[in-house]
Amino acid sequence: MKKYTYFNRDLSWLSFNERVLMEASNEMVPLMERIKFLSIFSSNLDEFYRVRMPVMLRNKQQDSENKIYDQATEIIHSQQNRFGKTLNESVIPELRQAGIHFCYQEKIPETLFAQTTAYFFCQAAGLLQPVLLKEKTSFFLENDMLYILVIYKNEEEQEHLAVVNIPTDHLDRFVKFRCDGKDYVIFLDEIIKQNLKSLFPKATHIESYNIKVNRDAELDLLDDEGPDMTEILERQLRKRKYGLPTRFLYEPGLPPHHLETIIDIFELKHASVLQGGKYHNSKDLASLPVKNQLHAYPEWPMIRKMGGMDQYTTLFDTMARQDLMVHAPYQTYDTILRFFNEAAIDPEVEEVYTTMYRVAHDSKIALALISAAKNGKKVVVLVELKARFDEANNIRWSKKMKAAGVRIVHSVNSIKVHAKLALVKRRHDRFPLLGLLATGNLNEGTARFYTDHILLTAHQPMLKEVKKLFRFLSKKKRPEITDKLSFQHLLVAQFNLQNRFLQLLDREIVNSKNGLESGVTIKLNNLEEEVLINRLYEASNAGVKINLIVRSICRLVPGIAGQSENITVKRIVDRFLEHGRIFIFTNGGDHEVYMGSADWMNRNIYKRIEVSFPVYDETLKKEIMQIISIQWEDTLQAVRIDKDLKNVPLKVSPDGIRSQEAIYKLLSEMHS
Repeated sequence: MKKYTYFNRDLSWLSFNERVLMEASNEMVPLMERIKFLSIFSSNLDEFYRVRMPVMLRNKQQDSENKIYDQATEIIHSQQNRFGKTLNESVIPELRQAGIHFCYQEKIPETLFAQTTAYFFCQAAGLLQPVLLKEKTSFFLENDMLYILVIYKNEEEQEHLAVVNIPTDHLDRFVKFRCDGKDYVIFLDEIIKQNLKSLFPKATHIESYNIKVNRDAELDLLDDEGPDMTEILERQLRKRKYGLPTRFLYEPGLPPHHLETIIDIFELKHASVLQGGKYHNSKDLASLPVKNQLHAYPEWPMIRKMGGMDQYTTLFDTMARQDLMVHAPYQTYDTILRFFNEAAIDPEVEEVYTTMYRVAHDSKIALALISAAKNGKKVVVLVELKARFDEANNIRWSKKMKAAGVRIVHSVNSIKVHAKLALVKRRHDRFPLLGLLATGNLNEGTARFYTDHILLTAHQPMLKEVKKLFRFLSKKKRPEITDKLSFQHLLVAQFNLQNRFLQLLDREIVNSKNGLESGVTIKLNNLEEEVLINRLYEASNAGVKINLIVRSICRLVPGIAGQSENITVKRIVDRFLEHGRIFIFTNGGDHEVYMGSADWMNRNIYKRIEVSFPVYDETLKKEIMQIISIQWEDTLQAVRIDKDLKNVPLKVSPDGIRSQEAIYKLLSEMHS
């Protein structure tokens, strides 16, 4: 069997974060948006340290020849240097040109002392809890919280260590003051440091350094822990904030002997101990109180019209006539909310089923499901409690819906249900089933900035398979080989998804060898799973032209002779987060188009219930293909991933194609 090569998944992810940093450095991007990209970069890196660095560190400890952890650390160090350079040499000077003095790595001007001191005593002082550090302490550095390490001497010249919290869970990280006709933005950290003498009145000398800990976010869930998943998960979430430390950041200048003391007191010897910048949690930059003063992306009002819809016809009646598709966030999400709202009040509706992976904080969909249950309908909702970092919110809504009479179903502990589905059963002779199948979460919050595609259909054979899947999921059992579920239309992970995609790729290989029209275009968030990657390599070797748009992790190495010379990989980062998964197979000229929830990752293929679905309507199929074609031709926001895992810009001139803008214009014209 031919031996192929792959990128490392974690180094590939860091390559994606490098692309985010490129956008923060791009002076053609509005300043406020560049600040947001700096925030996104920092937030991504924090999650990387919580989720991936513990895995790499364990691998290094088990295999001394494994160099990935060291390579990742070196890449991160380089990226953080670029982050600092972008902020200090570009963003901050531009802020000053805009009349905003951002006091970054500099003392608070004396002219502001009266205002900052008043803020300290009126707003911050009552939220501070100084803790004197001794050899042993019960005090715990919480994950991702900010602290000031205080080193002070008393009148007897004895040196002491203390920790003071920076209460960003109650106060804004940045405070804006006006003085002498200028706007100043000051870190909360600096306001506290300025007033440390009030916390340690007997100190004769005070030094202070910012510190922060990231902790392992992995939850330990076993199938034999018991039937009450909610109780198990709540117990695990309480443990998470006390997870093992993975990274300890400290401000430059901290004396080495005090650093050793802190490492010993807080048991940080197994964490990555890194000298960071003066300030931590740079993800807070997104909350810089200057939004109204800086240029941002020009507003693109959501497209409210949709072909086939009119004000006199219900959504359900329209769906019975034709398939519809919503392209978020370009088109209004109101159509999706209307699907659930009509289900709640329509007297012909008997049953409602849906999956919910990341529930919106103030979910109108969940409220409509509650109303449907109270209106006497059978409502079954599969809430995935194991959606990382959304567990607590999902538990909250799960309890609320259950109390209202909704039947709540949870997946087995070892399998996540990541499919995005909704189904309505009503009294209707021809179209008793109406359904919604999506590439992204049924979440009106993220729908404002995630690009996703939602199919609304009355295709009865496909929806009967959706109902079959809901029936299986309601049994809360792990899929086994003995399960006889068969799907002719849907591609369902754990049943037929991987095999069906392999068959579709094989068909392109055969067509290419027979001189027929062949080709594959795939858009994903992540591409990792080797069986599917290998088949892409085989298709390339058979002469099949393969175009891949992969936003984040990509283990496939393009442009290698005898492996992937017919494969091109691009990555798009712009104002919206590219999130839709789309699969287009040329099929001798009779194109087949699939969409769905599944990335080609190990977790999606082997540890989740995912659903991809065909687009049968010819008009919608052409629409999707046109959208993907525009994205492939992007020359401004797309980069090409080369065989060395570099993000290679396609074109620098401002008159190129920016796909998100072009797609918005296309849909505006289509639905004007």
